[in-house]
Amino acid sequence: MKFMAKELELKLKVGDLAPGFSAATNSGGVKVSLADFKGRNVVLYFYPKDDTPGCTKEACAFRDHFAGFRKKGTVVLGVSTDPVKLHDKFAEKYKLPFTLLADEDKQIVQTYGVWGEKTFMGRKYQGTHRVTFLIGPDGRIKKIWPQVKPEEHAEEVLAVL
Repeated sequence: MKFMAKELELKLKVGDLAPGFSAATNSGGVKVSLADFKGRNVVLYFYPKDDTPGCTKEACAFRDHFAGFRKKGTVVLGVSTDPVKLHDKFAEKYKLPFTLLADEDKQIVQTYGVWGEKTFMGRKYQGTHRVTFLIGPDGRIKKIWPQVKPEEHAEEVLAVL
């Protein structure tokens, strides 16, 4: 079973000011915003769905490299359109030490341009593309990964930091 992502044309570019946002988290629905992390590097990774094979591999890779991100003073935020309740289960099941944001109204995925057409088993649908943004302490986008291999990605991001 292979997901085919239509080539995504991102609206945002390296050097752009990262759009601000506010969202509920897997920590009991507490709201956080991008502004809360001003002065720090932020890894903002978008993924399609909690507890699915690729998304689990990616989340577990970020978990397994989390100490390295923390050592570099970097915040890791995972974003999907799943509700807080699913994020809570996903984070607990895999002992994820970082924050997951619930973008149920699709504001963040649309603002960052990662919501679009996808194909699975010949069926076209709208969904979240697996894209990661590295946002610098100044709030500007330092790097974008528009195509991600879930199991290798965390290591790739850490190497850039």
